Amino acid sequence: MEFARRSAHHLLRIESALLILLALYLAISAVTKGVTAPGAFAGEIIFSLTAAIGLYFCSQGFKKRAAFGRAPALLANLIALGVAYFMISGKLIWVGVLLGLLAFATALSALLGYTE
Repeated sequence: MEFARRSAHHLLRIESALLILLALYLAISAVTKGVTAPGAFAGEIIFSLTAAIGLYFCSQGFKKRAAFGRAPALLANLIALGVAYFMISGKLIWVGVLLGLLAFATALSALLGYTE
């Protein structure tokens, strides 16, 4: 259980960092390329940053051995598994597989990383 808790803490931090990098990439590409729907693009950036902050706080819950991070972390990663499925079906196979593996490992760690 201790290994799963520590793994969940670190994997959630990695996911949070990846979402911040995604938001930076989107912000830079908005400046360098023409954006046809700026409202939707801004929404994606805000959603990525909000999710990154949420996953970071979930990782804090695992670090403090508290229960408040378990359910949101598990839910976020189950959603990411669905996103990975649609990426694979949309011919982004390697991105979808990597996202699926990360989401599965994090969801499993979050599920097993907390005892009452």
